[in-house]
Amino acid sequence: MQPVSDFDRIASNIAIWHEYDSAVKAEVYSTCLGTPDGTYLIDPIPLESEALYELIGPNSVAGIIVTSGNHHRASAKFAEKFSAPVFGRTEAFLNKAARELKSVTDREEISEGLRAIGVQGAGEGEIALYYAPEGGALIIGDALINFEPYGFTFLPAKYCSNQKQMRRSLRRLLDYKAERILFAHGAPILSQGSERLRDLLDSQDG
Repeated sequence: MQPVSDFDRIASNIAIWHEYDSAVKAEVYSTCLGTPDGTYLIDPIPLESEALYELIGPNSVAGIIVTSGNHHRASAKFAEKFSAPVFGRTEAFLNKAARELKSVTDREEISEGLRAIGVQGAGEGEIALYYAPEGGALIIGDALINFEPYGFTFLPAKYCSNQKQMRRSLRRLLDYKAERILFAHGAPILSQGSERLRDLLDSQDG
């Protein structure tokens, strides 16, 4: 994949960049979060140097976070470039090496205001992230998508290890108040994120 030339800042400490990936036949998104520890890059795809340094600014890169075994993308290159550790579930790295892997557990706080939440039944080693500042944001790996023709919905069953289990697991995200939902596949939801997620889950349970 060619490096992306620009990014979108959707809040003072949140930015995203994206590109169509012909290998997976979908738009793929990456997220940048600012924390007191420094910047975290989530499921990063390549970004041109000028845009990358504008994105990070004077901050240090505290870590690279991989939300699923399917989302290694350019994480190893970013980790090497910034001498930064890689965070993720051990199961997401069964067939991949990481420069310095910091294995995360369910509901573990990676940094102040940034927490990992295990999602069962989706991809291998799937996690979601909860970012408390800026009204709260959920950053989703594969378990939820938001692109046409599907819209905002669950990862299709054929890509899940157990879709029913995944839906039950996603209910745990309602414990966290989030104005926004950001995706690895699809455009972000920028308002009423928790309400939108509750409506989706309730519509399937009904």
